[in-house]
Amino acid sequence: MLWSPWKLEGSALVAGKHDALRVSLQEQAFSGVDIVSDGEQTRQHFVTTFIEHLDGVDFEKRETVRIRNRYDASVPTVVGPVSRQKPVFVEDAKFLRAQTDKPIKWALPGPMTMIDTLYDAHYQSREKLAWEFAKILNQKAKELEAVGVYIIQFDEPAFNVFFEEVNAWGITCLERAIEGLKCETAVHICYGYGIKANTDWKKTLGSEWRLYEEVFPKLQQSNIDIISLECHNSRVPIELLALIRGKKVMVGAIDVATNTIETHEEVADTLRKALKYVDADKLYPSTNCGLAPLSRSVARGKLTALSAGAEIVRKELSV
Repeated sequence: MLWSPWKLEGSALVAGKHDALRVSLQEQAFSGVDIVSDGEQTRQHFVTTFIEHLDGVDFEKRETVRIRNRYDASVPTVVGPVSRQKPVFVEDAKFLRAQTDKPIKWALPGPMTMIDTLYDAHYQSREKLAWEFAKILNQKAKELEAVGVYIIQFDEPAFNVFFEEVNAWGITCLERAIEGLKCETAVHICYGYGIKANTDWKKTLGSEWRLYEEVFPKLQQSNIDIISLECHNSRVPIELLALIRGKKVMVGAIDVATNTIETHEEVADTLRKALKYVDADKLYPSTNCGLAPLSRSVARGKLTALSAGAEIVRKELSV
Protein backbone atom coordinates (compact mmCIF):
# COMPACT_ATOMS: atom_id res chain seq x y z
CA MET A 1 0.00 0.00 0.00
CA LEU A 2 1.18 3.50 -0.80
CA TRP A 3 -0.25 4.80 2.49
CA SER A 4 0.01 1.76 4.75
CA PRO A 5 -0.43 2.90 8.38
CA TRP A 6 1.96 2.11 11.23
CA LYS A 7 0.67 -0.63 13.53
CA LEU A 8 2.21 1.05 16.61
CA GLU A 9 1.97 4.54 18.09
CA GLY A 10 4.00 6.90 20.26
CA SER A 11 6.92 5.49 22.21
CA ALA A 12 5.99 1.95 21.15
CA LEU A 13 6.41 2.99 17.52
CA VAL A 14 9.86 4.48 18.21
CA ALA A 15 10.91 1.29 20.00
CA GLY A 16 9.45 -0.84 17.21
CA LYS A 17 11.38 1.09 14.56
CA HIS A 18 14.60 0.66 16.55
CA ASP A 19 13.98 -3.06 16.93
CA ALA A 20 13.26 -3.44 13.22
CA LEU A 21 16.41 -1.49 12.37
CA ARG A 22 18.49 -3.75 14.63
CA VAL A 23 17.04 -6.86 12.97
CA SER A 24 17.71 -5.44 9.49
CA LEU A 25 21.27 -4.60 10.48
CA GLN A 26 21.79 -8.05 11.95
CA GLU A 27 20.53 -9.67 8.74
CA GLN A 28 22.94 -7.58 6.69
CA ALA A 29 25.86 -8.45 8.98
CA PHE A 30 24.92 -12.14 8.93
CA SER A 31 24.84 -12.05 5.12
CA GLY A 32 28.24 -10.40 4.79
CA VAL A 33 27.18 -6.98 3.54
CA ASP A 34 30.07 -4.51 3.72
CA ILE A 35 28.20 -1.18 3.50
CA VAL A 36 25.00 -1.35 5.55
CA SER A 37 21.80 0.68 5.78
CA ASP A 38 18.78 1.03 8.06
CA GLY A 39 16.80 -1.17 5.69
CA GLU A 40 14.38 1.79 5.50
CA GLN A 41 12.69 0.41 8.60
CA THR A 42 11.97 3.88 9.98
CA ARG A 43 9.82 5.13 7.10
CA GLN A 44 6.49 4.21 5.55
CA HIS A 45 7.38 5.25 2.02
CA PHE A 46 10.65 6.26 0.40
CA VAL A 47 9.26 9.65 -0.68
CA THR A 48 6.29 10.64 1.44
CA THR A 49 7.87 10.00 4.85
CA PHE A 50 10.32 12.77 4.02
CA ILE A 51 7.65 15.08 2.57
CA GLU A 52 5.29 14.78 5.55
CA HIS A 53 7.78 16.69 7.70
CA LEU A 54 7.76 19.74 5.41
CA ASP A 55 5.67 22.89 5.61
CA GLY A 56 3.71 23.84 2.53
CA VAL A 57 2.40 20.33 1.87
CA ASP A 58 -1.17 19.45 2.90
CA PHE A 59 -1.64 15.71 3.42
CA GLU A 60 -5.37 16.15 4.05
CA LYS A 61 -5.90 17.83 0.68
CA ARG A 62 -5.44 14.98 -1.78
CA GLU A 63 -5.47 15.00 -5.54
CA THR A 64 -5.15 12.14 -8.01
CA VAL A 65 -2.07 12.32 -10.23
CA ARG A 66 -0.35 10.04 -12.72
CA ILE A 67 2.83 8.63 -11.18
CA ARG A 68 5.71 8.28 -13.70
CA ASN A 69 3.09 7.99 -16.47
CA ARG A 70 2.13 4.50 -15.23
CA TYR A 71 -0.54 4.56 -12.51
CA ASP A 72 -2.88 6.92 -10.67
CA ALA A 73 -2.43 7.68 -6.97
CA SER A 74 -4.01 9.99 -4.41
CA VAL A 75 -1.22 12.30 -3.29
CA PRO A 76 -0.73 15.34 -0.99
CA THR A 77 -0.99 18.87 -2.36
CA VAL A 78 1.65 21.60 -2.32
CA VAL A 79 -0.36 24.56 -1.03
CA GLY A 80 2.43 27.07 -0.24
CA PRO A 81 6.20 27.57 -0.12
CA VAL A 82 7.88 24.33 0.93
CA SER A 83 10.27 24.56 3.87
CA ARG A 84 11.74 22.38 6.58
CA GLN A 85 11.21 23.20 10.24
CA LYS A 86 13.09 20.32 11.85
CA PRO A 87 15.60 17.58 10.98
CA VAL A 88 14.27 14.41 9.38
CA PHE A 89 15.97 11.01 9.84
CA VAL A 90 18.93 12.44 11.80
CA GLU A 91 18.08 10.64 15.03
CA ASP A 92 17.49 7.43 13.07
CA ALA A 93 20.87 7.81 11.38
CA LYS A 94 22.55 8.46 14.74
CA PHE A 95 20.96 5.30 16.10
CA LEU A 96 22.20 3.27 13.14
CA ARG A 97 25.68 4.75 13.44
CA ALA A 98 25.80 3.69 17.10
CA GLN A 99 24.91 0.08 16.24
CA THR A 100 27.75 -0.71 13.83
CA ASP A 101 31.35 0.02 12.93
CA LYS A 102 30.67 -0.62 9.22
CA PRO A 103 30.25 2.20 6.69
CA ILE A 104 26.58 3.18 6.45
CA LYS A 105 24.47 4.32 3.52
CA TRP A 106 21.31 6.40 3.80
CA ALA A 107 18.71 6.82 1.06
CA LEU A 108 16.76 10.01 0.35
CA PRO A 109 14.22 10.69 -2.40
CA GLY A 110 15.57 12.68 -5.32
CA PRO A 111 14.02 16.04 -6.27
CA MET A 112 12.44 14.85 -9.53
CA THR A 113 10.89 11.77 -7.94
CA MET A 114 9.55 13.95 -5.10
CA ILE A 115 7.71 16.30 -7.46
CA ASP A 116 6.26 13.30 -9.28
CA THR A 117 4.63 12.14 -6.02
CA LEU A 118 2.72 15.36 -5.32
CA TYR A 119 0.07 17.68 -6.75
CA ASP A 120 1.51 21.17 -7.10
CA ALA A 121 -1.11 23.87 -6.55
CA HIS A 122 1.40 26.56 -5.57
CA TYR A 123 4.52 26.74 -7.78
CA GLN A 124 2.79 25.26 -10.83
CA SER A 125 6.22 24.50 -12.21
CA ARG A 126 7.92 21.12 -11.88
CA GLU A 127 11.34 22.73 -12.19
CA LYS A 128 10.75 25.43 -9.55
CA LEU A 129 9.39 22.91 -7.05
CA ALA A 130 12.29 20.52 -7.74
CA TRP A 131 14.82 23.27 -7.02
CA GLU A 132 13.12 24.06 -3.71
CA PHE A 133 13.26 20.38 -2.76
CA ALA A 134 16.93 20.23 -3.81
CA LYS A 135 17.78 23.01 -1.34
CA ILE A 136 15.95 21.19 1.46
CA LEU A 137 17.57 17.87 0.56
CA ASN A 138 20.98 19.52 0.67
CA GLN A 139 20.36 20.69 4.24
CA LYS A 140 19.22 17.20 5.17
CA ALA A 141 22.18 15.53 3.49
CA LYS A 142 24.65 17.73 5.35
CA GLU A 143 23.06 16.73 8.65
CA LEU A 144 23.35 13.05 7.74
CA GLU A 145 26.98 13.51 6.74
CA ALA A 146 27.66 15.18 10.09
CA VAL A 147 26.45 12.13 12.05
CA GLY A 148 28.67 9.72 10.15
CA VAL A 149 26.81 8.60 7.01
CA TYR A 150 29.33 7.27 4.48
CA ILE A 151 27.15 7.25 1.33
CA ILE A 152 24.06 9.37 0.75
CA GLN A 153 21.93 7.91 -2.02
CA PHE A 154 19.21 9.78 -3.87
CA ASP A 155 16.49 7.55 -5.32
CA GLU A 156 15.48 8.85 -8.76
CA PRO A 157 13.37 6.28 -10.66
CA ALA A 158 11.88 9.31 -12.44
CA PHE A 159 15.20 9.61 -14.30
CA ASN A 160 14.08 6.64 -16.42
CA VAL A 161 10.95 8.46 -17.55
CA PHE A 162 11.31 12.23 -18.02
CA PHE A 163 14.40 12.30 -20.21
CA GLU A 164 14.08 15.84 -21.54
CA GLU A 165 13.61 17.25 -18.06
CA VAL A 166 16.42 15.12 -16.63
CA ASN A 167 18.90 16.45 -19.16
CA ALA A 168 17.53 20.02 -19.12
CA TRP A 169 17.54 20.54 -15.35
CA GLY A 170 17.07 17.28 -13.41
CA ILE A 171 20.75 16.36 -13.10
CA THR A 172 21.76 19.94 -12.32
CA CYS A 173 19.03 20.01 -9.68
CA LEU A 174 20.40 16.82 -8.15
CA GLU A 175 23.85 18.40 -8.08
CA ARG A 176 22.33 21.22 -6.02
CA ALA A 177 21.16 18.59 -3.52
CA ILE A 178 24.75 17.31 -3.07
CA GLU A 179 26.42 20.72 -3.04
CA GLY A 180 29.17 20.98 -0.42
CA LEU A 181 29.04 17.34 0.65
CA LYS A 182 32.31 15.55 1.36
CA CYS A 183 30.81 12.06 1.77
CA GLU A 184 30.15 9.78 -1.19
CA THR A 185 26.97 10.54 -3.13
CA ALA A 186 24.92 8.14 -5.26
CA VAL A 187 21.90 8.24 -7.52
CA HIS A 188 19.78 5.09 -7.76
CA ILE A 189 17.88 4.71 -11.04
CA CYS A 190 15.78 1.56 -11.37
CA TYR A 191 12.82 0.71 -13.56
CA GLY A 192 10.40 0.35 -10.66
CA TYR A 193 9.21 -2.55 -8.52
CA GLY A 194 6.53 -3.73 -6.15
CA ILE A 195 3.31 -3.09 -8.07
CA LYS A 196 1.68 -4.50 -11.20
CA ALA A 197 1.81 -1.14 -13.02
CA ASN A 198 5.60 -1.25 -12.97
CA THR A 199 5.90 -4.85 -14.13
CA ASP A 200 3.32 -4.27 -16.86
CA TRP A 201 5.26 -1.22 -18.07
CA LYS A 202 8.49 -3.22 -18.25
CA LYS A 203 6.79 -5.70 -20.55
CA THR A 204 6.32 -2.89 -23.09
CA LEU A 205 10.05 -2.07 -23.27
CA GLY A 206 10.97 -4.88 -25.65
CA SER A 207 14.00 -7.14 -25.69
CA GLU A 208 16.43 -4.38 -24.75
CA TRP A 209 15.89 -1.78 -22.02
CA ARG A 210 17.96 1.14 -23.32
CA LEU A 211 16.45 3.92 -21.22
CA TYR A 212 19.71 4.49 -19.33
CA GLU A 213 21.20 5.51 -22.66
CA GLU A 214 19.19 8.75 -22.50
CA VAL A 215 20.67 10.03 -19.23
CA PHE A 216 24.02 8.29 -18.75
CA PRO A 217 26.10 10.67 -20.91
CA LYS A 218 25.16 13.70 -18.81
CA LEU A 219 25.37 11.76 -15.55
CA GLN A 220 28.89 10.74 -16.51
CA GLN A 221 29.79 14.45 -16.59
CA SER A 222 28.00 15.23 -13.31
CA ASN A 223 29.37 15.61 -9.78
CA ILE A 224 27.54 12.49 -8.55
CA ASP A 225 30.08 9.94 -7.32
CA ILE A 226 28.16 6.68 -7.78
CA ILE A 227 25.46 5.56 -10.22
CA SER A 228 23.23 2.68 -9.09
CA LEU A 229 21.37 0.57 -11.65
CA GLU A 230 19.75 -2.81 -12.16
CA CYS A 231 21.59 -5.43 -14.21
CA HIS A 232 20.61 -8.96 -13.11
CA ASN A 233 17.55 -10.45 -14.87
CA SER A 234 16.88 -7.09 -16.48
CA ARG A 235 17.12 -6.47 -20.20
CA VAL A 236 19.63 -3.67 -19.83
CA PRO A 237 22.44 -4.12 -22.38
CA ILE A 238 25.52 -4.32 -20.17
CA GLU A 239 27.55 -2.33 -22.69
CA LEU A 240 25.59 0.79 -21.70
CA LEU A 241 27.91 0.92 -18.69
CA ALA A 242 30.54 2.24 -21.10
CA LEU A 243 28.59 5.51 -21.14
CA ILE A 244 29.46 6.09 -17.48
CA ARG A 245 33.03 4.83 -17.63
CA GLY A 246 35.10 6.44 -14.91
CA LYS A 247 32.21 6.67 -12.45
CA LYS A 248 31.75 4.38 -9.48
CA VAL A 249 28.84 2.03 -10.17
CA MET A 250 26.50 0.07 -7.92
CA VAL A 251 25.87 -2.94 -10.13
CA GLY A 252 22.55 -4.59 -9.36
CA ALA A 253 23.37 -8.30 -9.27
CA ILE A 254 20.26 -9.46 -7.39
CA ASP A 255 16.71 -9.55 -8.81
CA VAL A 256 14.28 -8.26 -6.18
CA ALA A 257 11.20 -9.15 -8.23
CA THR A 258 11.45 -12.92 -7.72
CA ASN A 259 11.65 -15.32 -4.79
CA THR A 260 14.26 -17.38 -6.61
CA ILE A 261 17.59 -16.98 -4.81
CA GLU A 262 20.50 -16.40 -7.15
CA THR A 263 23.41 -18.82 -7.07
CA HIS A 264 26.81 -17.45 -6.07
CA GLU A 265 28.02 -18.06 -9.61
CA GLU A 266 25.09 -16.13 -11.15
CA VAL A 267 26.03 -13.10 -9.07
CA ALA A 268 29.70 -13.49 -10.00
CA ASP A 269 28.80 -13.73 -13.69
CA THR A 270 26.86 -10.45 -13.58
CA LEU A 271 29.81 -8.74 -11.90
CA ARG A 272 32.30 -10.19 -14.42
CA LYS A 273 30.24 -8.78 -17.29
CA ALA A 274 30.14 -5.36 -15.62
CA LEU A 275 33.92 -5.40 -15.09
CA LYS A 276 34.37 -5.09 -18.86
CA TYR A 277 33.14 -1.51 -18.49
CA VAL A 278 33.72 -0.61 -14.82
CA ASP A 279 37.11 -0.54 -13.09
CA ALA A 280 37.28 -3.09 -10.26
CA ASP A 281 37.96 -0.44 -7.62
CA LYS A 282 34.84 1.44 -8.76
CA LEU A 283 32.38 -1.49 -8.77
CA TYR A 284 29.99 -1.84 -5.83
CA PRO A 285 28.05 -5.15 -5.97
CA SER A 286 24.46 -4.37 -5.00
CA THR A 287 20.84 -5.43 -5.36
CA ASN A 288 18.70 -4.15 -8.24
CA CYS A 289 16.52 -2.25 -5.78
CA GLY A 290 15.23 -2.66 -2.22
CA LEU A 291 14.22 -6.03 -0.78
CA ALA A 292 10.95 -4.82 0.74
CA PRO A 293 8.66 -7.02 -1.42
CA LEU A 294 10.42 -10.20 -0.26
CA SER A 295 10.18 -12.41 2.81
CA ARG A 296 12.91 -12.22 5.41
CA SER A 297 14.30 -15.66 4.54
CA VAL A 298 14.43 -14.91 0.81
CA ALA A 299 16.02 -11.50 1.43
CA ARG A 300 18.66 -13.11 3.62
CA GLY A 301 19.39 -15.73 0.98
CA LYS A 302 19.75 -13.10 -1.72
CA LEU A 303 22.08 -10.91 0.37
CA THR A 304 24.19 -13.95 1.23
CA ALA A 305 24.40 -14.80 -2.49
CA LEU A 306 25.43 -11.21 -3.24
CA SER A 307 28.29 -11.35 -0.74
CA ALA A 308 29.42 -14.81 -1.85
CA GLY A 309 29.35 -13.90 -5.54
CA ALA A 310 31.35 -10.74 -4.85
CA GLU A 311 33.92 -12.79 -2.92
CA ILE A 312 34.35 -15.15 -5.89
CA VAL A 313 35.19 -12.21 -8.13
CA ARG A 314 37.47 -10.59 -5.55
CA LYS A 315 39.53 -13.78 -5.41
CA GLU A 316 39.70 -13.96 -9.20
CA LEU A 317 40.95 -10.38 -9.36
CA SER A 318 43.62 -11.00 -6.72
CA VAL A 319 45.21 -13.90 -8.60
